[in-house]
Amino acid sequence: MIMLTIDSVPGKEIEALGIVKGSTVQSKNMFKDMGQGFKSMVGGELKSYTKMMNESRDIATQRMLHEAQSLGADAIIGIRYTTSSVMQGAAEIMAIGTAVKIKS
Repeated sequence: MIMLTIDSVPGKEIEALGIVKGSTVQSKNMFKDMGQGFKSMVGGELKSYTKMMNESRDIATQRMLHEAQSLGADAIIGIRYTTSSVMQGAAEIMAIGTAVKIKS
């Protein structure tokens, strides 16, 4: 499956199949959250949150990919990611794009 952030597949004619998305809501456990709270007081990267967000993007991407495959897509174009806070300590990651079929 071709996955692109641009709005076309270079050199190919495409047929749009529809919007596809994948999302997940993740949170850290209370003890790790407390440790990261202390870290935020002194500054620096919050590595466990960085890891959690990377894992969340991977999950959202895989769910979007699965939805595109179920439509018979050859590619997903215009891929974008959004993040929003659902509640304190929990964030939603959403991957969204357009599933397309590449014409022969």
